[in-house]
Amino acid sequence: MEPQLLIASPQMKDPFFERTVVLVWHHDEDGAIGVVVNRPLSEASALGVMPEGVGISIGDVLVVEEGQELGEYASHPVNWGGPVDTDSGTLITTAPIEDGEGWVLPTGLAITRSHDALLRVVRDGASLRLCLGYAGWGPGQLDREIAEGSWLFTEARPDLVFGGEAADCWERAIATLGLTPEWVLMSPADA
Repeated sequence: MEPQLLIASPQMKDPFFERTVVLVWHHDEDGAIGVVVNRPLSEASALGVMPEGVGISIGDVLVVEEGQELGEYASHPVNWGGPVDTDSGTLITTAPIEDGEGWVLPTGLAITRSHDALLRVVRDGASLRLCLGYAGWGPGQLDREIAEGSWLFTEARPDLVFGGEAADCWERAIATLGLTPEWVLMSPADA
């Protein structure tokens, strides 16, 4: 599968992924990796997928050296990226990243875990989404979940990741398929 945005089907009731949109940039026979792009940490705390009271901004998590400024990004919300390795961050941006720093998708999105890249993006004022944790699937797991009707998918478009509020990203992603949540009834592929 090419890099995609996974959209949780309306029937998904897993508290980790209900009503989420996940940017998956790597998917092969060994598994898949991505980050949830539409769940600010404060919302994740309210849903019980992060410790209570967590609602933090980039200024709360980013270590900067003397003389470096975060400017408007200091209060920029941090997202819950998934249940794996929630102490580390993944940056999604439309800014260029250097070779060896991460992945550049054909749609113009870039993914990196580089602290230096994050500081450059902040300095340059580019769009960004910082996600703590990530979502990972073992060999064949994501394929089974798609076949079972747990996920829809659409192109990994920057306007879906950065346009509008995180709270309406799920509806906007479903709308790219010409659907509304009420119109989607997912069932297993072999049903």
